[in-house]
Amino acid sequence: MVKNRERKSINNWFGEEIPAGESRDVSLVISESYSSMTVKMQMHIQRAKEDGPVLFVTAALHGDEINGTGAVHQLIQDETFHLTRGSVILIPVLNLLAFDRHSRYLPDRRDLNRSFPGSEKGSLASRMANTIFSEIVSRSDYGIDLHTASVRKTNYPNVRGDLKNPQVRRLAEAFGSEIIINSKGPKGAFRREACLAGCPTIIMEGGEVLKVEPGIVESAVRGIKNVLCDFDMLDGSIESPEYQVVIEKSKWIRAEHGGFLHFHIQPGDIIEKDQPLATNTTLLGHEQGTLYAPFNAVVIGMTTLPAVSPGEPICNLGKLPKKYKPAKLRKLRSEENGLEQRVSEELASNVLVVEAPEEIESV
Repeated sequence: MVKNRERKSINNWFGEEIPAGESRDVSLVISESYSSMTVKMQMHIQRAKEDGPVLFVTAALHGDEINGTGAVHQLIQDETFHLTRGSVILIPVLNLLAFDRHSRYLPDRRDLNRSFPGSEKGSLASRMANTIFSEIVSRSDYGIDLHTASVRKTNYPNVRGDLKNPQVRRLAEAFGSEIIINSKGPKGAFRREACLAGCPTIIMEGGEVLKVEPGIVESAVRGIKNVLCDFDMLDGSIESPEYQVVIEKSKWIRAEHGGFLHFHIQPGDIIEKDQPLATNTTLLGHEQGTLYAPFNAVVIGMTTLPAVSPGEPICNLGKLPKKYKPAKLRKLRSEENGLEQRVSEELASNVLVVEAPEEIESV
């Protein structure tokens, strides 16, 4: 991690001054369209009267992942949202070229989230990444990047970051998600490269593409406010669940045969080893076999499409550390009857969950 880096000023954006205690909508030229039109990324800057940390919040780095856009909109439109110190940079859509196409990728099919920190003379993705780094990350002390699952999948809300970095761990724990996944992220990913540049950054994963889901938006807004409260940038108390679990290992369970799935789990379920996950059937409903959990786990994500071919991912299981007992965690969540339970139920409305058949061999 780069320490003692030189940071650009937050109060001057392309010649426009933003005095302490004021807010501004500003735009940043990010690229050009095929028709030579200038593409400007829009953002909202809020500065408190008192100096303090600068935090960026970004959404739609993948252009079809817009749950975070809904969360950023709520913060911008919230008339009671006033910082006590420091500044926030709120960016509802980071990847405008992909957003306009309802696509994860840029027009050249590159993934912007594998292109950081970028370069001035590289590909379209690399040039955009370079601009984002030089104008956003360079002004920030911390970052939160909001994501969803990829197409035809859904994720239970979770936070991901390199927990070896003490500041990243602080962000992740303060955010207040039940599930924290210890992961640096792939090479070229926004949060990984921002951390290497001296700007500790986490991501939140939650929900599906091309949707703004109420529970996911609420989870994101709560988490962002929690972080701001933890850094004394916002008045209020931190809202967090009854427990937080750090996941060190996860595994995608994949189909062995083509067919039509009957799910026995839902996003966020806390499950035990050998618990049925899904039963594969023919198109006429004849059972071909059932998949079982290889260890105690939380269902981090799963497919929402029951039709599968061999090798396709069905669910992503986060392995629970030995000290956590599934029954106890389930009881804590049900007794709390809070946001986490509601979100799990909302996400489950996108999959048909049925009781597992008896005496079906695993395939």
